[in-house]
Amino acid sequence: MPVADGGEGTVDCFLEAMPGERVSALVQGPFGEPVAGSYALFETPDGLTAVVEMAAAAGLPLAEAAGRLDPCRASTYGVGQLMADALSRGARRLVVGLGGSATNDGGCGCAAALGARFLNGRGEQFVPTGGTLDQIASIDVTPARELLDGARVTGMCDITAPLFGPQGAACVYAPQKGADAATVELLDGQLRALGAAIERSLGASVANVPGAGAAGGMGAGLVAFLGAELRPGIEAVLDLVRFGERARDASLVVTGEGRLDAQTLQGKVVAGIARRAAALGVPVVALAGSVEPGAEVLLGQGLTAALSVCRGPMTLEASCERAGELYRTTLMNVLRLVAALARS
Repeated sequence: MPVADGGEGTVDCFLEAMPGERVSALVQGPFGEPVAGSYALFETPDGLTAVVEMAAAAGLPLAEAAGRLDPCRASTYGVGQLMADALSRGARRLVVGLGGSATNDGGCGCAAALGARFLNGRGEQFVPTGGTLDQIASIDVTPARELLDGARVTGMCDITAPLFGPQGAACVYAPQKGADAATVELLDGQLRALGAAIERSLGASVANVPGAGAAGGMGAGLVAFLGAELRPGIEAVLDLVRFGERARDASLVVTGEGRLDAQTLQGKVVAGIARRAAALGVPVVALAGSVEPGAEVLLGQGLTAALSVCRGPMTLEASCERAGELYRTTLMNVLRLVAALARS
């Protein structure tokens, strides 16, 4: 069964798990370029529900396609446009997958697209990006809240990171988005300035909300600007695909991700599946590109074994090119071992 934790593939998981409609909309990409974004719409007991992947309008692949990785300038504006499109179609609940972002703007672009107003010290309205958050003098979220008109917003995140600091959005994740050491320090300071502006204008302290640092601080922005709740994405998906019901009689669960490490514990796919399977008494094997220090903690949280699919020293590029072959070979070895144990 396909699962995801809020990043790329989340919309596909929902569409496979329940009847729904994929909706396309032309929106702004991370640097203002037009991109064909999409989201899913479902009829649920809560009314019409939209599932939006922020990566569809502000993801790393889009930034790479634009020929630049620049978290100081990348924006989540297009994500807000997708949400606005869903609202225009009558959505009463918005589920936003926070994963795979190229941004570090704290969700300001998203909020601006929904009508929030950010003013600088001269009283001029602007759309803040990761490198201009310290220019925010005041924030007015009233227009965005009015557009939502009581619609519920849920952010699906796979990490519990705070907004800023050594474990925050910039220090841990900005290097993946193209930031060098000096830029990481700059971006962390910008997120601190955003936290102060939110407290000053909205009277809310969101910097240490679990998941505030997700997607370049968009977790914090969704909470502060749109009144959202943050929830581990994998938990929402596993509920939807009825994991407990489908895995109850299994002999083995096989799962995996690119790299198993300490971050895996923060609500990513493998950790969520291991916990659910442990409650069912079903063993879990995780196959990953690499198994890093810190991953062993998962062995005490439901994971039976963690194996790297790489068969020897190789570059990341080579392992990606051979991923299918490496995965199949490792999986067959696991299954041969299981079969041998079953016969003994």
